[in-house]
Amino acid sequence: MLRVVIALAGAALLHAASNLAVDRIALHQFEDGPVLPASYELLPGETAHFSCRLKGYQVDKSDEEDQKVKLNWKMEVLDPNGVPLEKSKSGRIDGRVVPEDKNWLPKFLSEFAIPPFAASGDYRVSVQVKDEVGSSDLRSELIFHVRGHDVQPSDKLLTRNFHFLRGEEDNAPLRDPLYHPGETLWARFDIVGYKLGDANRFSVDYGLAVLGSDGKQLFAQPEAAADSHESFYPQHYVPGALSLNLDKSVAAANYTLVVTVRDKVGNQTWEERQPFRVE
Repeated sequence: MLRVVIALAGAALLHAASNLAVDRIALHQFEDGPVLPASYELLPGETAHFSCRLKGYQVDKSDEEDQKVKLNWKMEVLDPNGVPLEKSKSGRIDGRVVPEDKNWLPKFLSEFAIPPFAASGDYRVSVQVKDEVGSSDLRSELIFHVRGHDVQPSDKLLTRNFHFLRGEEDNAPLRDPLYHPGETLWARFDIVGYKLGDANRFSVDYGLAVLGSDGKQLFAQPEAAADSHESFYPQHYVPGALSLNLDKSVAAANYTLVVTVRDKVGNQTWEERQPFRVE
């Protein structure tokens, strides 16, 4: 969903002849491409191209042979909680204007990437423009929607959205986690609630074990996988996945899969226990 919110700031400083305004503010799939419709949803990892076209600017006519427009701009891209996705960007439009340019509208372009693990919601591009000649300031916002993978946050380490799967590429979870000897057990989950260090750094790992119906451990892999990363925008969840090859001679019985997650930055541990059957 795209919508525009515009506000003028510094009204007391506006030149009487100045009507600085946004002529068009938009997102595109590529530079100067078609304007994305209001129904378009950006996806995590996707790059968006941004454009802002201005009108009502003033021209410096102090030198009739060298008339100029002088505009400064700054933009930020913010998530639904107001957290910047990346460092703010700024620029300057400082160009000569000739009589033939009477219908010319200054424009600035930029681009930004949606973080790979972004949540769904309304995001916004916040823009500030200053017309040095007309002594006016403009603020504008473009609201856009992101369709991401939603994971409920937590203030302590735990796993969410744990699902047994039939195959590695499956998305539909098994309602009844039943496997047969010789098959491969697949599982997927999300890790949340880990602590962030400097530069939004996190470090988590997890291991797995299998318990028999009597609670005795039959198999263990203490360090099955690990993930560590830092970024400008904080990563709020870590996707986890595992597979377990079931021997052809494995007995038909009820079992328990134990996943132990460790947060190295926050010094936390979480244990997830999920039952499954072999027949």
